[in-house]
Amino acid sequence: MKTVVVVGGGITGLCTMHYLKRELQAKNEEANLILIEKGDYLGGKIHSAYKDHFIMEEGADSIVARHPGVLELVQELDFESELVYNETGISYIHTNNELHAIPAGSTFGIPMSQESLFASTLLSEEAKNRVLEDADIPNTSFTKESSIGEFLEYFLGEEIVHKQIAPVLSGVYSGDLYQLSLASTLPYLIDYKNEYGSLMKGFEAKREQFERAADKKFISFRKGLSTLIDRLEELLPEVRFMKRTETHAIHKQGHQYEIVAGDEKILADAVVLAVPNVTVQQLLPDQQLQTSFEQFSNASIITMYLGFDVPDSVLPADGTGFIVSHNSDLVCDASTWTSRKWKHTSAKGQLLVRLFYKNSNPRYAELAEMTEEQLVAVARQDIALSLGVEQEPTIVNVTKWIDNMPRYDLAHQEALTELQQRMSSSYPNLMLAGASYYGVGIGACIQNAKATAQEISKIFS
Repeated sequence: MKTVVVVGGGITGLCTMHYLKRELQAKNEEANLILIEKGDYLGGKIHSAYKDHFIMEEGADSIVARHPGVLELVQELDFESELVYNETGISYIHTNNELHAIPAGSTFGIPMSQESLFASTLLSEEAKNRVLEDADIPNTSFTKESSIGEFLEYFLGEEIVHKQIAPVLSGVYSGDLYQLSLASTLPYLIDYKNEYGSLMKGFEAKREQFERAADKKFISFRKGLSTLIDRLEELLPEVRFMKRTETHAIHKQGHQYEIVAGDEKILADAVVLAVPNVTVQQLLPDQQLQTSFEQFSNASIITMYLGFDVPDSVLPADGTGFIVSHNSDLVCDASTWTSRKWKHTSAKGQLLVRLFYKNSNPRYAELAEMTEEQLVAVARQDIALSLGVEQEPTIVNVTKWIDNMPRYDLAHQEALTELQQRMSSSYPNLMLAGASYYGVGIGACIQNAKATAQEISKIFS
């Protein structure tokens, strides 16, 4: 009987086992399935914390509903009864110490119509007219590997990129727009430009598609995202889960691999490394691979939840949170009004706020050295300035993801292609998977896991 080992118990590793189980059942094959996780719990960056009637997501707080395979997976797990969708409302940009609504009818701050463009309170009339010039500017040089920042500024103008688009997109993709490629962010933009002549015309042609997804964009579960992880584990009784077990080394032995994990040595026919790039680099100290590994970069972020014994209704009407732009006295980079956006997170309807502090923040080095008490003081000041709430919080939750948030810069795709070629020739049936390489969102991880399982299943043919 063949043995398959997955190292890493995050969403990618778990879903790889889920889909591999289905592939083997379809082939009427059996296998020894082992998943190794060094932490106390499965889920990786998906982890729900519970305290005083609040649910707090210490990593991702939701899943993009329209991503291929997401709702399909929920259905396969017979978990639809637990689904919750985000409450809809206005997202703001905080600039000049005021909240400005991100215009309705925009995606990531990019206006999809003239109505949306001219509704913006963030832009000058000159900047709005500059956006319209996009229709007269041909694309002669940009490709999907080009910088999305340079692409948007060239066609839409500098002001809208800096004031309205960059705050939103940088928040989503944890990086400088001028160092991120179209391919790793919004690849369809260049298709719209090339096919329709302007981005706005492209969006207008796809209006129905975007309107269908406009309101209920994100999903979670009634008792938190961790329940999805629990459900996956529950439905994998065939898998041997080795939690609290560190993988120390992987040695190639003929057509197999010896995995040294904890006090055991496991001989595997196929291995999936669904762990961060830095961990893969340690497990495969092959000099031919090091140059490729070093091309992948990471960002850091500190997130804080503060819960209050005040009603959620103190929030601005119809608001769900804000992103911080220029000329703001706030320290944070963004804030989600969690109890408003996700009703299930506050059983008693009390205020729950999450704040984000990224490593691109001018004060990040100072923040990274602060104690939890000092960080909470900064967060309380941000909440007082932005929402006028000065009460003592009843709960706090501080999470630090240091150098652990994959960032897809312009070198990413080239490095990945080179790494895949080297891995394929030198390490057959040893596959890399997960957010470091194949997409940062949960949906992308699910899709990558499915492709990985299909590839692994070929050894049973």
